[in-house]
Amino acid sequence: MEVILSQDVKALGKAGDVVKVKAGFARNYLLPRKVAYPATPTNVKKIEQERVKKAAQQEEEQVKAQETAEKIAKVSCNVSVEVNDLEKLYGSVTQTDIVKSLAQEGYEIDKNDVLLDKPIEELGIYEIGVRLHPNVTAKVRVWVTKK
Repeated sequence: MEVILSQDVKALGKAGDVVKVKAGFARNYLLPRKVAYPATPTNVKKIEQERVKKAAQQEEEQVKAQETAEKIAKVSCNVSVEVNDLEKLYGSVTQTDIVKSLAQEGYEIDKNDVLLDKPIEELGIYEIGVRLHPNVTAKVRVWVTKK
């Protein structure tokens, strides 16, 4: 029996996929829990229309993210930290510090979208990646200076 998944199902497929399953599995598990619905020609057309809409929406979001990436690339953030006599930082600069600095510049970014391999532990200028969309990553220049 063929069904269309309405949610992601582990080891079966993602939402919107047309999958072939045993009739008992569909009848006793997938359909009653509204995890899937029958793959009738009407439902298949409906899913195709939704995919086209979703693709157009994702394309639009990607274009907006690309525009934002171009704006962010021109921004340089300044993070002031306390240092000792040997110019070593007390602590380190993390994603949270970078997000706060970007917020002061007018950009609201989630801290999980800041691509920082390890915390910054020295003064200097760094290029940090910021994920704005799954396909768009912007580079931000971060200046780590002493107070």
